[in-house]
Amino acid sequence: MSTMRSFTPRQRMLAAYRGECPDRVPVAPEFWYYLPARLLGLDMIEFQQVPHWQALQQTFRHYACEGWGIVAPGKGAAEAEWQTETVQLNERQYDQRTRVRTPRGELTARQRLDKDEPAWAVERFIKDLERDWAIYEPLALPDPASLDWQPVEEALAAVGEDYLLEVYGGLPFTDFIGGVREGGFEQMVFDLQEHRDFLLGLRERYIAWLREVIREAFARTSAAAVFIGCGWACGSLLGPRLWRFWDRPVLAAAAAAAHEAGGLIHVHYHGRCRETLDDFADLELDCVCPFERPPGGDITDLREVRRRLRRRVTMNGNVHTVETLIRGTPSDVVREVLEILEAWEGQPRLIVGTGDQVGRETPDENLHVMIETVKRYGAYG
Repeated sequence: MSTMRSFTPRQRMLAAYRGECPDRVPVAPEFWYYLPARLLGLDMIEFQQVPHWQALQQTFRHYACEGWGIVAPGKGAAEAEWQTETVQLNERQYDQRTRVRTPRGELTARQRLDKDEPAWAVERFIKDLERDWAIYEPLALPDPASLDWQPVEEALAAVGEDYLLEVYGGLPFTDFIGGVREGGFEQMVFDLQEHRDFLLGLRERYIAWLREVIREAFARTSAAAVFIGCGWACGSLLGPRLWRFWDRPVLAAAAAAAHEAGGLIHVHYHGRCRETLDDFADLELDCVCPFERPPGGDITDLREVRRRLRRRVTMNGNVHTVETLIRGTPSDVVREVLEILEAWEGQPRLIVGTGDQVGRETPDENLHVMIETVKRYGAYG
């Protein structure tokens, strides 16, 4: 008679993050915008009005699987007057303009709202890097002690054991500056060379701030893990050399702060990651996702991944969201899931997930097959 206890979805995820064996391997498709919006019958503009953690909760319950999501604290105190104006462009799109006035000056930004796609930036706050950053920095780095943690704790309580809700800690440094820089990624890469000393100083202030935010997260909420996102700070776009110089120190500081507080850290790292697998292990990042297959990523040898992570990092991901889940058949899904399970040979530190978020075109049949295959063949012990 088996003595293996039953785990909740949240407990399975946490066991995987800690390198322990739950009853079975967790299966956590990345449901982010498209699938939850489809499930709730909302367009992307309507979807933005629903608390994201709540939409994910309904989605994970519907598919009866594990998962993760994020929730952020309320903004800290800052002397600023925000004005937002939304102008309809056509039946499906709106232009949203934001103006912020502070004692140091004024900044403007615009984003496009679209019923079919998540919003994107049209104009960013930082036009002249050093001049505008002096205005923006108090908004970007508010006193961590002034952040409002009550919404986080309320969301954690509401989610309970349904999935692993993590506190959003922040971004790697290049995403932090590039996300608000006019010209985006391309201009940010030039800035790294042309404003090197200024950005090195800013990075040190950002690291100090991020450490304090993570400490506050664990001190003032019941969260078990923090999350560090990623847009451009990866091997595919920034490249390993610039990533190691500009972003690795931020992740090192974030991981140390989380572990010192007795918590866990989850890092999102898009695209190619084979050259940085050893970095993940050295930093002891508790979980990294999504370990994408080609052409978006470069993960072709899962046993190499397992070996190089050295049982220090949990791999979350690897089921191809396009070729397998959207274009593939149920038998293709089964084959890919079994490849992942067999590569880990019953060892812990595995979550079967997806190579970034699941597309809206994904057949439900393929999602159900992915989840049920892990439940059937992913048992430990």
